[in-house]
Amino acid sequence: MIQRDVIVACDFPTLRQTTQFLDLFTDEKPFLKIGMELYYGEGAEAVRELKRRGHRIFLDLKLHDIPNTVRRTMSVLSHLDIDMCNVHAAGTAAMMRAAVEGATREDGTRPLIVAVTQLTSTSEDTMRSELLIDTSIGDCITRYAMNARAAGLDGVVCSPLEASAIKDACGETFLTVTPGVRFTDSTADDQSRTASPAMARELGSDFIVVGRPITAATDPVQAYRRCLSDFLQL
Repeated sequence: MIQRDVIVACDFPTLRQTTQFLDLFTDEKPFLKIGMELYYGEGAEAVRELKRRGHRIFLDLKLHDIPNTVRRTMSVLSHLDIDMCNVHAAGTAAMMRAAVEGATREDGTRPLIVAVTQLTSTSEDTMRSELLIDTSIGDCITRYAMNARAAGLDGVVCSPLEASAIKDACGETFLTVTPGVRFTDSTADDQSRTASPAMARELGSDFIVVGRPITAATDPVQAYRRCLSDFLQL
């Protein structure tokens, strides 16, 4: 059974800045998210170095391409020994099935594969006016989640506000990975659909992804511990 956890979004431009940040953690080995900024700047070596340091890695590259390209790319990424990776649910069920095929290693193991539904910076007004999706954001996200489950994925990336509906539609074992998490005394930054760590737990989040409230905190280690305590009810 997957245990709930806090994933720290290491959205730094260099590996050096990332390791300097992680050197603050002398007693913990947080689950880390490596996004496009760090991966495009430092490449696979960033993943290898952080795995050498003992961290689990969510590689957040949001693949979205034709099925064959995603299959081949996921095979390369999977062999970096990552623990989680993602694709865009809008890429269709065929693309998501190809991602699972590509991620499966020779020994039958693979990282968790989750699909991005709608970005937490996307409001319903923006979705309707710019993406031309003429339905509620909740219905859109639930449908994307159902497509991802049917394609064999392990879960989705969504805001905490949609986690409960996704659990209802897809089952309790279908994972919800939720960014857009802020402490009640933090600013929302560029996120539109947010929740506190405690609220995210109540709404059904399995993993929360937390960046600036931890990485930009005066005391990042204390902020991480607070987040763990709030989310896991320690």
